[in-house]
Amino acid sequence: MKHYIIDGNNLIGKINFLHKMQQKDKQQSREKLAFMIDNYFHDKKVKVTIHFDGFKNLPIKLNQAKIVYSDSKSADDKIKNQIELDNNRKNLVVITSDNNIQEFARVCSCSIIKSEEFARTIQSKKHDDEKDIIEKMNNNIDEWEKLFDGDENKQL
Repeated sequence: MKHYIIDGNNLIGKINFLHKMQQKDKQQSREKLAFMIDNYFHDKKVKVTIHFDGFKNLPIKLNQAKIVYSDSKSADDKIKNQIELDNNRKNLVVITSDNNIQEFARVCSCSIIKSEEFARTIQSKKHDDEKDIIEKMNNNIDEWEKLFDGDENKQL
């Protein structure tokens, strides 16, 4: 099973609205990113770990992903440690644009996805999901119109 290890702060920096949000409210930017990631992976059979620098604030409840806070260490060190301790590194996919983490992951035979590339992917998924919802709503309108034939006074 693939295991995605995500450098959360690095990814936030690659998503414009989250980067701006983080400057005002770090917790909210983390929550938004976590929910975007959880939504992206919701129908996939994978493990997902999101790493954030610093200490846990309010708990973020997710279905698919697990969040790891670095506490007094750096998230980079926690990510490297997780890679190092994994028994099947070929199944690891590390999402970061940090050159140091990328090089470490490469030496450990992990797959790497740059944060900016993954940011585009999860943002397009969100857009596609919104289009699907709008399409379903439009289909429901069509069904209601067929059912009631647009004439409210018509007897069934």
